[in-house]
Parts: sequence; structure tokens; C-alpha cells
Amino acid sequence: MYIGIDLAWSTRRRTGLAAVGDAGALVSSGSAVSDAEIDDWLGALSFPVVTVAIDAPLVVTNATGMRECEKQVGKAYGRYDASCHASNRSIPYFDPPRAWTLAEQHGWVTDPSHRGSAERPAAVEVYPHAAMVGLFGLGRILKYKSGPVLARRAALVELLERMEGIAVLGLSGNARWREVRLAVEEATRPMHLDRVEDEVDAVMCAHLAWLWHRVPQSLHVFGDGETGCIVAPPAPSHLPIPRTRAGAPADEDAVVAVAGLPVSENAPRLSPDRG
Repeated sequence: MYIGIDLAWSTRRRTGLAAVGDAGALVSSGSAVSDAEIDDWLGALSFPVVTVAIDAPLVVTNATGMRECEKQVGKAYGRYDASCHASNRSIPYFDPPRAWTLAEQHGWVTDPSHRGSAERPAAVEVYPHAAMVGLFGLGRILKYKSGPVLARRAALVELLERMEGIAVLGLSGNARWREVRLAVEEATRPMHLDRVEDEVDAVMCAHLAWLWHRVPQSLHVFGDGETGCIVAPPAPSHLPIPRTRAGAPADEDAVVAVAGLPVSENAPRLSPDRG
């Protein structure tokens, strides 16, 4: 199985979990909070883990500043609003990183030259925002992590629709995915979206784990195994969406309209986020 983990940096926040099978279809998804709950979810899977893609810093060796992989991702994806936060050992969450501890406990190999096997599963760090820009040809990231609830809901609906276009995931036939989609479509408060957005990110991570093992040429390693690396599509060649004078993407009303929400000069505005 190929696992996606949208890992919270601490055990006080929710972690998204997802698994896809050998052919790439979504098999299971959900969420957890504690490490024990993550372990229980992994232990309940019916097939051995091959590759794990984690949305969280995995290898962090620098005492201060940014990792080289974060700088490289920023250079490739920053103009699409997909830059990374700085990760270093001066931040308690990363000394050591929770993702590294999880990999050590489960025996996942963090060397990017190893793509994983049932006997020696691999773990790689991924960044869903950059992956979405690269895979979907987005002019800017979809701002579903923060901001007014209507704008967040519209952006998340667009993401769900784009992900449903990934044929191998088989999302339209997955019962749990239909529940997630209904929860998003009916959301009226931020908490309604908070309950499922990490799970959606985890499904994207699981797809990246599958691509890393099955179609590795579609992805690129930013950084290296010793100082930290992030696996994402190669640097995009398409143009980003230009910004208006006020700083918002020029097509933001189009994003809001995806969910059938009203568009006006007073419509909710999306805000920058690194989720």
C-alpha cells in the first residue's frame, strides 16, 4: 500500500491519513491525533506498506534558517504562493521532527534513492500545495486553509473536483470520499472544513507516494537525503496568475464561483497560507 500522511507538527492537532492500493485507487482515509492512533490506523491496513509520503518536515539537520530543499521549492513554486516555512532544530517541533520519529519507529527508509518495498518501506517528504500547482497546472495555490469560510469552501470544492479528475484514484466510487465531499459542500463554519481538509491533503499525499513508486519520472527531488528533501513535480513552466493592485489573484472571483457562491465586490477574499 501507498500511504499519505498530512502530519500535524504536534499531537494537539489533527493528522490526515490515507492509503491507496497497488493500482492507485483510494482504499482508506481518515484522521487521528495521537501517535498511538496513527499506529492503530496503520496496523489495521490489510496489505503491507510500501511507500509513505508525509506532508511535514522529515529530515532536519540545520540549527537555524531554512533547509536547502525549502529554498529550492520556494525558487520553483514561490511565484505560485507555494513557498515553505523554515524548518530548523531551534524550533522545538523539529528537534527531532515528528515525521522523523514516526519513520524511525516504523522502520521507514528516508533515503530518497530508495523507493520502497514491503520489506523496507520508504518515507519521503512532500508538499501538497506545490504538488497541486504542478499536477493541475494551477496559476496559484488553492486557498482552502484559512480565510472566510465561503471562500475556503469554494477553494476546497475546486480541489475535490480536480482530484476527482485523477482517474487512478477512483474517488467517485469511494464511499468515504463522498462523505467528505458532502461535508465540504454543506460546510457553514470553519470547523466543518477543519474536520476534513487534512484528510483531503492526505489523499493527495497518498497519490504522491504511489507516483513516487510507480511513475518516479513525474516527480523531482528538491534537496538531498542528508540535509532534507521534498518530492514534488518539477518546477512548473506555466505562468502564475498575475496579482491585482490590491495583492489578490486576478481570477479569485472565478474560484469563488466554482461552488456556486455569489460573486460581488464584497465577496470573501482568499488569504495567503502555507498549509
